[in-house]
Amino acid sequence: MLPQDLRDKLRHNTFVNLWDGSLFGFGVSGLASYVTIIPLFLSFLTESTALIGFVATLFHIGWQVPQLLTSSYVASMRRYKPMVLAATLAERVPYFGLALLALAIPTIGIDIALILALILLTLQSLAGGFTGTAWQSMISKIMPPHRLGSFFGIQSACVNLFGAAGALLASLILERLDFPESFSLLFTLAGISLLLSFVGLALTYEPKSPPHNIAEPVKLRQFGGRLRQILRGDDNFRWFLIARGLTAVSLTAISFYTIYGIRRFDMSPEFVGILTSVLLVSNTFSSSVIGWIGDRWGHRRVLIAANALTVLAITIALSATEVSWFFAVFALTGVVNSAQWTTIMTITVQFGSVAERPYYIGMANTFIAPVTIFAPIIGGWLVDAVNFELTFGIFALAGILSVLVYLMLMDDPQNVTSVAKRKVATAD
Repeated sequence: MLPQDLRDKLRHNTFVNLWDGSLFGFGVSGLASYVTIIPLFLSFLTESTALIGFVATLFHIGWQVPQLLTSSYVASMRRYKPMVLAATLAERVPYFGLALLALAIPTIGIDIALILALILLTLQSLAGGFTGTAWQSMISKIMPPHRLGSFFGIQSACVNLFGAAGALLASLILERLDFPESFSLLFTLAGISLLLSFVGLALTYEPKSPPHNIAEPVKLRQFGGRLRQILRGDDNFRWFLIARGLTAVSLTAISFYTIYGIRRFDMSPEFVGILTSVLLVSNTFSSSVIGWIGDRWGHRRVLIAANALTVLAITIALSATEVSWFFAVFALTGVVNSAQWTTIMTITVQFGSVAERPYYIGMANTFIAPVTIFAPIIGGWLVDAVNFELTFGIFALAGILSVLVYLMLMDDPQNVTSVAKRKVATAD
């Protein structure tokens, strides 16, 4: 149960964090989408499928890689908000750099512009990862545990509703302005939206945590041992990591849908913008109920259904005979994205104790990072060396295997938490 002061501030915290999510979505999910707008921008700078596929997953790579590195520090904090604000500011400013870069392309040339774009996108994504552990810990602290899935779902719905509006605006801008002025305007508006969302995040009320919910700082040489103790003592969490790794491989397909559609059906920039709206509208409607379903039906079951839909979306993309089929592909992908984002964050914080939560959050994200990094590189190489069909087939197989792990080898963490805690205690 939440402390009384947090119960009194529940409506306030819900509102300001929905405010943050909505405007964040308008910028990152709509005006500067890593699924459509960023790959389209890069397609003007390079013809490398592998590079475009890799950059399209940078948002997820940057989110995952740093989280374990910050977990010990976050676990010892009594307030998470100061770290969240400092790190996320660095996540938002690079969009203004991209806006200036786009305008400078005629002067500096394509090659230099590509290098600078990669640097800015990498900085932006890594800053998100340094925010991630503290932000997830803060949200799980200020929201009631039995409503956490519902909150993440509603916030995701707001992110994508505003993202859909941003995508429609992006489509109009791409239609009426030429490259690179169109992208400069898109990135400028995205940066402004992110700074406005920062205000909502800064208004979050977070009191200090009681000492018993704070872990002792772990020295660097003890850090690896602590992680091994948790992994040895929690079999269910190990299967969760395996399933997540397979899921990450299957989700790599999302990064290639746009470039596949462009090369096979000669998609126009305007049509790409419309597909972004389809993706986000689908995400919005599904997000509004997925968290609620997970809280009542079980988050593991939601992940099983989401991974099955990933396989279905890949199958439709491969079977497409005309560009209109991609409406179904992106609609299904929107449902998958909302399920993965909402459910992964909710289910992760159900493992272990409150004091150990940052370690679980860090491992659940950073241990998957190598897959997220190398899957698009290998996938892009396979596309260039062989074809899209083989690459998408591998992604679909990984999705099927992830369903089997979730279905046959893993249980919902709330069903085994007490057992896992006893095992970890024994390992200590």
